[in-house]
Amino acid sequence: MANPLKCDLCSKPATVHLTQIVNNKVHKIDLCEACAQAKGVTDPSGFSLADLLLKASLNPEAATTGVRCEQCGFTQTDFKKHGRFGCPACYETFKGILEPMLDNMHKGTVHTGKVPQRALERKSLYDRLTKLEVDLSDAIKSERYEDAARCRDEINQVKQSVATKPSR
Repeated sequence: MANPLKCDLCSKPATVHLTQIVNNKVHKIDLCEACAQAKGVTDPSGFSLADLLLKASLNPEAATTGVRCEQCGFTQTDFKKHGRFGCPACYETFKGILEPMLDNMHKGTVHTGKVPQRALERKSLYDRLTKLEVDLSDAIKSERYEDAARCRDEINQVKQSVATKPSR
């Protein structure tokens, strides 16, 4: 049987194992339960996004820039202390700190959200109907009656498919 890992601080058996990757280098820390609690590692409120964003090891230039929001006067220290920004303008002011961190944490820095499939289908049908009605109007104005009849028939088909779809 392998020897259990020892706490990096007091050499008791380690039960908490932390791994941090900074600049593509892996740093591992093994702590016993007592040392982990003393350092606030096991406290769920002990780690916040603000702490991660402002750690000098993750973004060395961020801790020394002294950036201040022009709207509310919030500084990086205020952000770390409160765990949230002071106003909407802070997001733009601290953009240089936020974007790299959010880009690493998520698939990008812009929230696009999700659209339910049925809503997409309804929008697609609505857009198709709108285009057909415009085409019908143009065909009538320019006296292209065969095109107008085709558009009218397609409009009726789309409306018929909407009427026969089951509602959920």
